[in-house]
Amino acid sequence: MYYTSRPPCSSYKYKPSNIYFFNPTPLKPTLTIAIAMAGFVSSMLVLIVQLHLLLFIAAPLFQQFSLATARPLMASSDGEKFSSMKYHKGHLLTGNITVNLIWYGKFKPTQRAIISDFFISLSSSVDNHPSASTWWKATQKYYYQPINNSPHSALTLTLGNQFLDETYSLSKSLSTSQIVQLASKGGHRNAINVVLTAPDVTVNGFCSSRCGTHGSAAAAPVAKSKGSKIYKHAYIWVGNSETQCPGQCAWPFHQQMYGPQSAPLVAPNGNVGMDGMVINLASLLAGTVTNPFGNGYYQGPAEAPLEAASACAGIYGRGAYPGYAGELLKDESSGGSFNAYGINGRKYLLPALFNPKTSSCEALV
Repeated sequence: MYYTSRPPCSSYKYKPSNIYFFNPTPLKPTLTIAIAMAGFVSSMLVLIVQLHLLLFIAAPLFQQFSLATARPLMASSDGEKFSSMKYHKGHLLTGNITVNLIWYGKFKPTQRAIISDFFISLSSSVDNHPSASTWWKATQKYYYQPINNSPHSALTLTLGNQFLDETYSLSKSLSTSQIVQLASKGGHRNAINVVLTAPDVTVNGFCSSRCGTHGSAAAAPVAKSKGSKIYKHAYIWVGNSETQCPGQCAWPFHQQMYGPQSAPLVAPNGNVGMDGMVINLASLLAGTVTNPFGNGYYQGPAEAPLEAASACAGIYGRGAYPGYAGELLKDESSGGSFNAYGINGRKYLLPALFNPKTSSCEALV
């Protein structure tokens, strides 16, 4: 990945992205045994009860997935202070960054539009507030933190190319390495490549330990000459959980699988799977730009960091607590719950972001 300085301010003009199709390649022994067996069974029963209690109480914590993963149900009360977000002396993404979308599996054009409109909304102004672009601007608080006596320069996002793989060229069961392989289809220089998998695609760890992830991979050398440097490019993967695990990865648009129960909210764009993907994408996108290579901003251990959005998991509005997303806006016509307006009349639910200056989570509403 190349890092560039912040470009001059200019208005954002969207040009329809290109869409490509591709195909990648002293007792009696019997009594002693009986007593021992009884003790073993008793111990196992106690252990099972303890495990059930642990799952009920701490399940939301288990869903706060590891490095660069999305995302979880655990929330904190409004105004609660958190530990500081530490900077680990690595690069942030800066300058003009292109977001390329790789669609793996079958998605309807209306479904793809929900996601593409989301990315465009991050750099577009709309009449209604709060907006998706307002949410995105909150990430700039990380760029203006003094680091090495000078602040980072911020970045701008542009939607780039879209690649369609509707033939499941790598099968319907993917490994992490295959996700990276798919992510390589997009451009590598100044880019974030986003892999989105359809509801009938299983991915290693999907649902059981993660709803999505972000990371980096080696990009092709810029020049094929001796000593040419190999750079890294950032990627994101998010799965559509509508049929596999909506209670884990599409909450609050589906009743959660564990923990406190409440009625699910209505998805603002009328699609539980896609609106859930937006939440996970937003969380991972914030983590990608502020901790792209594992040495940027995060809390906790490097192998299981809390990043700009995952540090505020489950918080979407004022008064949020475990099982309750907070006070949100509601679309009068559809009943959908949201906290951000986007282009083309879109409405989105976006996670709270951790403010590094105040060490607190801040939601749009």
